[in-house]
Amino acid sequence: MDGTLVELLPATEPADLLDLVQQLRREVLELRQEVAGLRRENVELRQQANYWKAMHARAVHRAEQLEAEVEQLRGENRKLKDQLFGRKSEQPLSSDRSNHLAGEQEDQPGSGPRKRGQRNDRPGPSRRDYGHLPVLEELHELPEHHRVCPQCGLIFAPINTEDSEQVEIDVRAYRRLIRRRRYQRKCRCRNCPRTITAAPPPKLIPKGLLGTSVWAEILLDKFSSHRPTERLLSHWRLLGLDVAAGTVAGGLHRLEPLFESLYKALLQRNALSAFAQADETRWMVFIDQEGKAGHRWWLWVFLGTDTVVFRLDPSRSHEVPQGHFPADAEVVLMVDRYCAYKAMAQVNQGKVVLVFCWAHVRRDFVRVGKGWPDCKTWALAWLRRIRHLYRYQRQRQTHEPGSAAFVAADTALRQTVAVMDDQAHLELADPHLRTPCRKALESLQEHWDGLTRFRDDLRIPLDNNGSERQARGPALGRKNYYGSGALWSGRLAAMLFSLFSTLTLSKTNVRKWLRWYLESCAQNGGRAPADITPFLPWTMSREKRMEMATDPNDSS
Repeated sequence: MDGTLVELLPATEPADLLDLVQQLRREVLELRQEVAGLRRENVELRQQANYWKAMHARAVHRAEQLEAEVEQLRGENRKLKDQLFGRKSEQPLSSDRSNHLAGEQEDQPGSGPRKRGQRNDRPGPSRRDYGHLPVLEELHELPEHHRVCPQCGLIFAPINTEDSEQVEIDVRAYRRLIRRRRYQRKCRCRNCPRTITAAPPPKLIPKGLLGTSVWAEILLDKFSSHRPTERLLSHWRLLGLDVAAGTVAGGLHRLEPLFESLYKALLQRNALSAFAQADETRWMVFIDQEGKAGHRWWLWVFLGTDTVVFRLDPSRSHEVPQGHFPADAEVVLMVDRYCAYKAMAQVNQGKVVLVFCWAHVRRDFVRVGKGWPDCKTWALAWLRRIRHLYRYQRQRQTHEPGSAAFVAADTALRQTVAVMDDQAHLELADPHLRTPCRKALESLQEHWDGLTRFRDDLRIPLDNNGSERQARGPALGRKNYYGSGALWSGRLAAMLFSLFSTLTLSKTNVRKWLRWYLESCAQNGGRAPADITPFLPWTMSREKRMEMATDPNDSS
């Protein structure tokens, strides 16, 4: 084997070779142990790496969640600030944007600032007629030295008058001095009284000093104009009439039973309405009641076909509307989305059908646009769809059903509703939809059936602003005189709120009606008439209805 280098191992003894093999075996064993240890260490390090990777991923996910939560809370904070510091009145101002979203009107023609003065597209108010007021004639003549010709001195001959009118009000307090004629007998009959006195005039409160007109003004000022009684008494002091507040409080307590029978009739009539609206607002009653903390009660309002009823209750539970309607009542009830209405037994049985308010839905999108600026474009798109809904509904209401214009508006309205339904389902299917947007759409879908019943029932409006307007007066009174200081006072407030609102709804002059009713109570010895049928707006005679009408020229 040419070119092959052969290295010869040194000759070793067998004993040395054996030691070398054993040494190699020990080294191999140590290397194997070291490799096993490194493998275990590698596995542990891999496990730790995977653990920390998982922890990092969880931390990143948690940070993303916290960022989303912070943004959600910031939006909620902006929304709550708007609710707290925004305008509370339902009467909007041109400068108030609490229930509007900036940019909402940009797609409308002529969306710039509205000009002052009468609008060309709306008729102006008609001139008021005061011909029903009594006339007090005044004749104004020239002084005697002006009735002659300044040149020749001949006297001017009177011919006719140049007439003009001016409306005046004369408010005065006076004492009604009642003189009852006494008669003395001239006969000698055994059973004939010696003297006879004319009967006293009827009094609303026996032995009371204040007359019927005074009590009518007190009731109207507090429960119709919603002013504190102290302001009325201060105004009367300027007229020379000083009435003690305690006298008024005691008199109101005695007048409360006079309206109970009327209130019961309103309750029965209102509960029979086929379509009604309901709402509730807080009302303070400053009494301590067992089992109730605080003084916040609730004033419920039910707007029926021809009646308005307020119910005062310490709770806001479903038992109040459930107890208002009979167990077998079949009524379409328009409400907001408060859960108490959904828990009514009649609703669960299918006898009371709930319809919901689009104005509350609209507020959801306004709040999303205000609370989360990056969702503003999305909110504006939904507000535009709701605005189209209101537009087509107004067009339906202004035309006779079956006419071509009505059919066109009805078709457009149904198409708009269908587009909104499809759009809501499409957006909810998007996994990247923002949480506030998803909540608004989920609420929309949850109440969709109740929100769209107006399509087939022309009695149903798009919102429950009617019931909210009825509650506006008591809400104003709540701010002016802080509710009621006693339970009887709360009952009186609920009864008179109901009575005055019903009379206003029937176009009855509340002052005329109240004077008539209180005088009838006075003639009945300070008690309510046994038959209240003539006083109820829906059973009042035609002649009395014309006499009590708000507009004397209205004969309907």
